[in-house]
Amino acid sequence: MNDAHGTRWGPVSELLPQELRVLVAVAESGGFSAAAAALGLTQSAVSHSVRGSEAKIGAVLFERGRTGASPTPAGERAVGHARRILRLYEVMGAEVRGAGRAGPDGGALAGVLRIAAFRSAALHLLPPALERLTARHPGIRPEVRVVRELGAGTAGEVAAGRADLGIATLGGSDAMPPGLLTGVLAQEAYALVHPAGHPDPKALPLLDWDENCGSYTRAWWREQDWIPRATVKAEDDGMVLTMVGRGLGMAILPELSLREAGEAVQITDLGPRRPVRQVGYVTTPESAATLTVRALIRELRSEKG
Repeated sequence: MNDAHGTRWGPVSELLPQELRVLVAVAESGGFSAAAAALGLTQSAVSHSVRGSEAKIGAVLFERGRTGASPTPAGERAVGHARRILRLYEVMGAEVRGAGRAGPDGGALAGVLRIAAFRSAALHLLPPALERLTARHPGIRPEVRVVRELGAGTAGEVAAGRADLGIATLGGSDAMPPGLLTGVLAQEAYALVHPAGHPDPKALPLLDWDENCGSYTRAWWREQDWIPRATVKAEDDGMVLTMVGRGLGMAILPELSLREAGEAVQITDLGPRRPVRQVGYVTTPESAATLTVRALIRELRSEKG
């Protein structure tokens, strides 16, 4: 089989764990030399490994240049799979060791649990669930990264193998990466927030932020003739809430964001046709089968009960 560059590839065969580690290291370090230093290998060994992986997969995985190497679209996909496979090796070791210390709920769970969440979910949705999870399984070590829900967002972190589970907004305008599993955790209604005691809050400038997501929300906005076109942009929903409290405008915010509202802010219901967003979890089929991710999903689900 020949590719667009005229290179003849052989049949696809399995990549070894070390080959997967090399692909991840090159992608994360941005070059063969840096990857070699990180792995304790020579540059020629890294280059040879990448060429071998490309021959096995049948695609060019990295664009080589004077400034380093960057993944091609095929390389991005391959590196994501590589991270996920290497992660399964780690989880397999932790779960097999824990099986020897089985308890009433199926085992002593331990190891790192990587979570990606957008800001308000990381502040308000995750902590109670993690508190219960680590109380039951003290060996679990959660690592939470805040990821903006722009572009690939938290789902992209899961697809790329950088997170075992993501807390994401579901059903928005951005397509979910293929092959992921999702589940709804909460339905959040939006509300009008404005400076407390203001006589005509709808006359104020609209405060907004880029992460305010979802085509369903934007479609609702377009139907409202009282919402001004001109907006004041802020970095995130927390900044929007602070600016509203300072009397700089009004905003339309979801329930999770409103948990930080103080006395300077007044919340007004938008009525039965108000916009609603879904907040849920995103994971991979292989991570969904692991004990730690399953335990976290149980705790997240119990939060809405």
